[in-house]
Amino acid sequence: MLYLVISTPVPQRPSEVREQRQLYWPWAQDKLDRGLAKSFYARTGRGAVALFDVDSNEVLHGLLNEWAEIIPAEFDIYPLIDPDAIKSFLATEPEV
Repeated sequence: MLYLVISTPVPQRPSEVREQRQLYWPWAQDKLDRGLAKSFYARTGRGAVALFDVDSNEVLHGLLNEWAEIIPAEFDIYPLIDPDAIKSFLATEPEV
């Protein structure tokens, strides 16, 4: 299951969270290496964006809790559909 996650960190001075921000990237690399994520990007200004590929909402929940332990944030979560899956879905006749 694909999820686009956009983080908005709690307001703090960047200098106050510098060390925590440095911990984020090794954490993110671990998720990439384990196949739990496809990509991570820093947002201009504050925050980050991640594309997770996980088996369940519970796995995603665990990842977001880990993330929030490193950098407390609010998360916007968008479930996504793989391009091939949506093309297949659109090619089928709708049930009436």
